[in-house]
Amino acid sequence: MRQRRWIELIKDYNCTIEYHLGKANVVVDALSHKNKAILGRLPVGKKRQLAELKKMGADLGINAGGGLVAQLLVRPTYREQILHAQIHDKEGSKIRKNVEARVEMKFQVADDGSLMMGQWLYVPNDETIKRMVLQEAHESKFSIHPSSTKMYRDPKHHYWWPNMKKEIAEYVSKCGICQQVKVEHQRLVGPLQPLQIPEWKWEMITMDFVLGFPKGRKGNDAIWVIVDRLMKSALFLPIKMTDSIDKLAKIYINEVVWLHGIPVSIVSNRDPRFTS
Repeated sequence: MRQRRWIELIKDYNCTIEYHLGKANVVVDALSHKNKAILGRLPVGKKRQLAELKKMGADLGINAGGGLVAQLLVRPTYREQILHAQIHDKEGSKIRKNVEARVEMKFQVADDGSLMMGQWLYVPNDETIKRMVLQEAHESKFSIHPSSTKMYRDPKHHYWWPNMKKEIAEYVSKCGICQQVKVEHQRLVGPLQPLQIPEWKWEMITMDFVLGFPKGRKGNDAIWVIVDRLMKSALFLPIKMTDSIDKLAKIYINEVVWLHGIPVSIVSNRDPRFTS
């Protein structure tokens, strides 16, 4: 079945399957590649593929080995988008006129026509352009959700607009992922405390709730797990998520205390049922 799936995958490609002995089928390192021979055997094939390459702006040519080579130039388009927004921005047009009249000395016009604030590119008051810059500085794979201070330090080397630091802080404050993982939004905890080794069974226990079960015949939709730290024996008590603290206490007395007595210590998480 696995070979059949592979055949269904590669049947749409123009390729040949060649068999190599196990000792000959080794990993090829970068120094042993022969690019001329590979490009010489490269099947280019259909006119549609050439048309797509030309549509993408590829520079097609023949190298010394007779292979067809396609060269693509990749460049960022952020600066062009910002320049286009500067032309249609009222405040940017006003600043540009003052620069041409030599009234405004803080700004200048670069060789490509972009408006600069010193050495920084001026970002116009356009929500789309600003969000594009902020998303690149905060949510891209190279930034990975930095804090507002760290995020401000990176774009300020390239961009500038009024109230830039304030808008960056507001953008980070509205990020749902940052609100969940940032340290300043979590309760400070102390150093780890080692748990005391129990001396007798059911003197020191741990407890927690397992949620998300479908309702049973009695309406129970959760399990209360109580574990003895010494013997590692556990009790699994069916409960309802809507049960009150008094009812849980009665369940604990009827199921645990009458058999093993009152425990010396209970270890649990910070569930509201326990902390209350």
